[in-house]
Amino acid sequence: MGLLGVLKAGGAYLPLEPQYPMARLSFMLEDAGVRVLLTQEHLLDSLPSHWSQVICLDTDWESIAQQSELNPQSNVSADNLAYVMYTSGSTGTPKGVSVVHRNVVRLVKETGYADFGPGETFLQFAPISFDASTFEIWGSLLNGAKLVLMPPGTPSLDELGDALGRYEITTLWLTAGLFHLMVDEQPESLRGVRHLLAGGDALSVAHVKRMLERLSDGRRLINGYGPTEGTTFTCCHVMDRNSGLDTSVPIGWPIANTQVYVLDEQMQPVPTGVAGELYIGGDGLARCYLNRPELTAEKFTPHPYSNALGARLYRTGDSVRRKADDTIEFLGRLDQQVKIRGFRIEPGEIETALASHGAVKESIVLARSADGPGEKRLAAYVVLKQSNSLTAENLRAFLKDRLPEYMVPSAVIVLDEMPLTRNGKVDRRALSSPEQAQAGAFKTFVAPRTPIEEVLAGLWSEVLNVKRVGADADFFDLGGHSLLATQLVSRAREIFHADVALRELFEHPTVAGFAAAIEEAQRAGQPFEAAPPIRQVPREGLLPLSFAQQRLWFLDQLMPGSTFYNISAAIRLSGQLNFAALQDALSEMVRRHEILRTTFAFAEGGPAQVIHPPQQLPLPVFDLSELEADEREARVLHMAKEEAQYSFDLAKGPLLRTSLLRLGESEHVLLVTMHHIISDGWSIGVMVREVSTLYPAFVDGRSSPLTELAVQYADFASWQNAWLSREVLERELSYWKHQLANVPAMLDLPTDRPRSKMTAHRGSSESFVLSEALSGSLKELSLREGTTLFMTLLAAWQVLLARYAGQEDVCVGTPIANRNRVETESLIGFFVNTLVLRVKLQGNLSFTELLKQVREVCLGAYAHQDVPFEKLVEELQPERSLHHSPLFQVMFALQNAPMQPLQLSGLNLSMVQVPLSSAKFDLLLAIQESEDGLSATLDYDTDLFDSHTIQRLTRHYVRLLKGIVANPSQRLSTLPLLSDDERQHLLLECNDTATPYPRQDCLHH
Repeated sequence: MGLLGVLKAGGAYLPLEPQYPMARLSFMLEDAGVRVLLTQEHLLDSLPSHWSQVICLDTDWESIAQQSELNPQSNVSADNLAYVMYTSGSTGTPKGVSVVHRNVVRLVKETGYADFGPGETFLQFAPISFDASTFEIWGSLLNGAKLVLMPPGTPSLDELGDALGRYEITTLWLTAGLFHLMVDEQPESLRGVRHLLAGGDALSVAHVKRMLERLSDGRRLINGYGPTEGTTFTCCHVMDRNSGLDTSVPIGWPIANTQVYVLDEQMQPVPTGVAGELYIGGDGLARCYLNRPELTAEKFTPHPYSNALGARLYRTGDSVRRKADDTIEFLGRLDQQVKIRGFRIEPGEIETALASHGAVKESIVLARSADGPGEKRLAAYVVLKQSNSLTAENLRAFLKDRLPEYMVPSAVIVLDEMPLTRNGKVDRRALSSPEQAQAGAFKTFVAPRTPIEEVLAGLWSEVLNVKRVGADADFFDLGGHSLLATQLVSRAREIFHADVALRELFEHPTVAGFAAAIEEAQRAGQPFEAAPPIRQVPREGLLPLSFAQQRLWFLDQLMPGSTFYNISAAIRLSGQLNFAALQDALSEMVRRHEILRTTFAFAEGGPAQVIHPPQQLPLPVFDLSELEADEREARVLHMAKEEAQYSFDLAKGPLLRTSLLRLGESEHVLLVTMHHIISDGWSIGVMVREVSTLYPAFVDGRSSPLTELAVQYADFASWQNAWLSREVLERELSYWKHQLANVPAMLDLPTDRPRSKMTAHRGSSESFVLSEALSGSLKELSLREGTTLFMTLLAAWQVLLARYAGQEDVCVGTPIANRNRVETESLIGFFVNTLVLRVKLQGNLSFTELLKQVREVCLGAYAHQDVPFEKLVEELQPERSLHHSPLFQVMFALQNAPMQPLQLSGLNLSMVQVPLSSAKFDLLLAIQESEDGLSATLDYDTDLFDSHTIQRLTRHYVRLLKGIVANPSQRLSTLPLLSDDERQHLLLECNDTATPYPRQDCLHH
């Protein structure tokens, strides 16, 4: 009673291998509920104890002969279980894939990738427990073909080649590893195979090309791809001697009765060329994981694009992308993706680049542990062709010309051959062993070689918060961005007294390269006019306001009692709170920073700062613990919103308020509100850092571990008023006058309602996420084009605004920390400035061309960031109106100010989200980096826009970004915005000439 008998009887079979570990065999027998076990006498000792009926096919002939010779009556349908095949599980527990008859028939009958018939001879080369055996056994039996069984054991390449010729094998499946070996050692033995299939791992382009050259007419090489859950093959790429190849071998198209989708994290289709996860559906999809309903529910998801009852998709965990010819390119396993210095990296892409080198035979790239805890570096394992003197450093140099620096492996380890598993796949565990790691150390550390390099390495380490920096360390590769670059350059100028521009760091981002730029500036002998240091000024007499404070004070005089510039936060504290330590920590912070106990008086014809003596900060407690849970949470939100909307009196103060809501013994919410005139976003990071240090010290009864501040915000305000004299200001203003000459009065975006004569600043917000894959692609594009992530996101935002407004001249405002002096980095206060970034999109630019323009605009603005926005408006005198802000109406911000995690000893802290009720601008797009990608919030003026309009705008922004990373060389006019449904809506409904007036929703498109 063999497989056919089992299947005719309506049963299912479980393929087992005697080489399995005893525990694995025992688990599978128990899990599958095996009733009859077919084996041989000499294998009995290899089996665990079990309750199945055992039949030895070589000795139990009498029992077998007693069975009926008649075919059993069969009521088997296409949806009955055919077999259960166990695969490795991520937790170490095997998972049983339940395959039904329909799945197998779809694999080998009218397949779309080959035409099998009685004239074929298949070789069963794969172990029966490997799903390739499904193709071999049933491909032959269900097509009336011949099946040749390879003798047990592991044959040599010579034996395999001999079998192919002796039995005239016409259909053969090989793992990628064995295919590569056969092409190298026995290529002639493959010439007679009509259907040569290979897969299981990525195929080497070089090996495929060599095989294609040897193929006779009518012979085909097929790259077969598919998980066990898809029944052996999901996609196939058929090639003959006339097929051309690029830098990788595609996995092709889905076979017959199979559907595939390339989707993002929200299961939305991604554009051509953009990486996504491969989902598969159709008649090849297995039923489930046996006895694993939770895992089945996780991996077999409802089909969002099918109306068929019960239709499902299987998420493969494989990263792929569609090519321009609609074939699918395999990039690697998603669970093999690694994150290094914030970048998601597909090792498969590096392997593809290595394979394009003529001397490389095979390669595998892995992430390996590095120096620090949690740190990783890339290691490449390479097998070279014979008689080749290529070195690891040669290969690294080769990759540097083809990949971003962060994708170049730190170690390249040359092996004689790849270790293989018994199924012929590369044994990655063997590559990951300590012995293999010792065979090739990571890239040699290049120590700084000159005094300038040594100092710069120290600055790199300090600014980027990394421990070990070599001469070849790349600033942006280590996580640097524009804000940190400004800090580093300002420090370098002061130390070396060299007039080195921010632009030099972008063009020479390594320690050695930037050191050479500094040496060149010193040799040029150009005078360096450093701003004077910030010094303490006497506290007697009047203390001036900074330029930014002057504007807020003036606006407060126009609209007294306005809450427009309130900064508020609600922080949930879970755990045992030490109230006295918290109050003391907040009070000590107020003592340290004079600005937190400053008010603003009118004296001698103008405003002046008044600094009050330190005292205990009031921290009133409101007990809500007696309320029911729902009512309590509602009360928290109400009180937080009410507190945020309570106005300040700038003359009387205080301008910092705190209160504590008690929700229970171990649950509190801290409310903090400040006026913007004494704080900004960077300041919040300083406050978090200081309270996180002070609180545990006071809990333990220790004194403050923080060092006293050298200067205060009042000293900065006095310095700014003295330094930005008319001469300096005129020199800086000349740049802005040229940059903003004839600037448009406003960005005329289509709105849901006309503007009122005076804006009420009522607002709301819409949050969305840029996926991890998209975020990684944007970072990669930025590095490749020599820009920052901020510049790339900004350029896309300006493209979207231009398309919406129908304008080619677009101005966007952006906040900048303005902390370009060492003395100001640890201060709380209102330092932030606003820059106007203007781009012109004439001439049908490509996105990469626009990106170059945006880079120049940003670098120019950073170089002249000291001019306060208030002075800029005063000098340029743009058209003023109460219904829109001057120079720009839309803001963009990438939140990357230093901010350590919000944490206090013994407490879990989290932010309470309080709904936004005001908007300073028409639109403000704020993006923040997180572990899961980029999170974004779009604030908008609700007097101008409806929520559905803003939701559509955010969808268009995401679609635009996906189109950009897919093809950054596209012309701006061709970048995708609309979905298929929106395009259909525009073409049919909005062009309906029977309607005399256009519909409002059509205007927005």
